[in-house]
Amino acid sequence: MTTDFAKMLIGDMRAHDGVVTTGPMAGRPLMVLTTTGAQSGQERTAIVTYTRDGDRFVIAGVNGGSPSNPAWFFNLVANPEVTVEAAGETFEARAAAASGDERDRLWAQHVSERPEFSDYQKQTERKFPMIVLMRMA
Repeated sequence: MTTDFAKMLIGDMRAHDGVVTTGPMAGRPLMVLTTTGAQSGQERTAIVTYTRDGDRFVIAGVNGGSPSNPAWFFNLVANPEVTVEAAGETFEARAAAASGDERDRLWAQHVSERPEFSDYQKQTERKFPMIVLMRMA
């Protein structure tokens, strides 16, 4: 179920070419990520912050620093084909979890661009998954 706050963010993003213009998330690089539920098979929508790595979009499974991965992560593992709305466009993408040195590089890049993410790591010993979203042809 999408919250009223999430609905407001999505509406704002869609009205302003992918940019949130009001509230506490104004100006942040946000995307609407639509996944297929791992158990339900139903469409699920999440709003996540992203960074870019070349032409790839990168998202971090921080889940607010909780000890468990976010629900969307499990959806991506089970069903890696997703829909992305970001930077004023909508496209189909394939999600893949980065590992090893690439995961560490992407995490460092993410924290460099979004310093508040370093606080999430202080809240848990879990190593956050870094997900790369690659545009499908």
